[in-house]
Amino acid sequence: AAVALAATGLAALPSSAVAAADGIVVQYRTSASGASADQSEPWLKVRNAGSTSVPLSSVKVRYYFKADSASAAYRFACSWAVKGCANITGTFGTLANPTATADRYLEIGFTPGAGSLAPGADTGDLQLRFHQASWASLIQSDDYSFGPERTTYGDWSKVTAQVNGSLVWGQAPGGNNPTDPPTNPPTDPPGDGARLFDDFNYSSHTDPKISANGWSVRSNSGGPGVPGATWAPENVTFASQSGNSVMNLETSTAGTGASTKHTEILTKSMKFKNGTYASRVRFSDAPRSGPDGDRIVQTFFTINDLTAPMAKDYAEYDFEYLPNGGWGEPANILYTTSWDTYRPDPWEAVNQHSSDRRSYAGWHDLVVTIDDNQITYYVDGQHFGTHGAAFLPERPMSINFNQWLIDLEGQPSTTPRAYDQQVDYVLHVKDQVLTPAQVNAMVGSYRSAGKTFEDTVPGS
Repeated sequence: AAVALAATGLAALPSSAVAAADGIVVQYRTSASGASADQSEPWLKVRNAGSTSVPLSSVKVRYYFKADSASAAYRFACSWAVKGCANITGTFGTLANPTATADRYLEIGFTPGAGSLAPGADTGDLQLRFHQASWASLIQSDDYSFGPERTTYGDWSKVTAQVNGSLVWGQAPGGNNPTDPPTNPPTDPPGDGARLFDDFNYSSHTDPKISANGWSVRSNSGGPGVPGATWAPENVTFASQSGNSVMNLETSTAGTGASTKHTEILTKSMKFKNGTYASRVRFSDAPRSGPDGDRIVQTFFTINDLTAPMAKDYAEYDFEYLPNGGWGEPANILYTTSWDTYRPDPWEAVNQHSSDRRSYAGWHDLVVTIDDNQITYYVDGQHFGTHGAAFLPERPMSINFNQWLIDLEGQPSTTPRAYDQQVDYVLHVKDQVLTPAQVNAMVGSYRSAGKTFEDTVPGS
């Protein structure tokens, strides 16, 4: 009888669907069944109907939806999960081939802490939700994966599942079967293309080579961050580590604006636009000394100046790690954000972001590529998020690293403390989209040749 029921369930799937080829089945229900809602609430279970154990960290599930506008940005949240919300990740992406019912997707992943699914086991409830960043009402009746009648769990082929990058369950909207970056991408870096490469092989923040190589160590006052804080060039230092020179950004405070010292280094020229940007960055979850808890932001980003509120030629592309939360988040989270524009007062932002709520302490390879169609982010060689054409840059930008405190509310102590962010190298290749493997090969070729700096990118 069980075999007959299983056969009936599979027969009910669309003929083009990929159905449990690796034993993975996704079940769905909604707890917000209205045609419109403050937030969409896709609740999921992932079940292993196969005969071998499956590590959940190898599984990705996608829920497809139609954006409420081209510029709409969304935020993901996990309300509750049997596996623990800390072990659930959610990132948003843009479909290469939009349809009438889908041009975006929410991709759900699992950290290694989620463990494995034994044969016959499921994840239990994943009570998930997402909403517009503005909290404007969203329309879900036109969303591909939405099933208003699905108020109890059941197999649902309008969400897809991948195991190690291979589609094993469900049917994506036409022409959009999910694919991860190639498991064996080409590693030979392109031989042409203007480039900036810097191994940060400097003696101190006063080394004249820093300015000669096009960098500025910030000392002027102003935002972002704690009012009254200073930007301390002396806290940008350099040291040898495992045979490479590493730049350290130290941010410190004793709980007052006057005692707070932020750090930033940026290119003096805004001459970087389309192409590949890459860096190896070490994030930290705890201070080097003193009490923990400050709402600190550790970054790698590109940006140009806002010429007027809501100016359409503004551009910014961020990796931002918040080890102690902030901006409404209670704990560590990594954001990638692509900006169209914003207004500082009253605050209004037009952007798209992807995020992952877990610790990113340690060294990470960060890559963002910008072509004529989209912006794509990678972390440690894995796809992190793709953002749409509405957020492409109109003008060139600078390249920046900074570390700063959002406010002083996370840790009220007046005991001094200091946080470190480290940077190994930075690479930009103009007008070429490189894979993470090609980035690694190019950096390796610079180091094999003993070349610590090159800048052939023409001025804007």
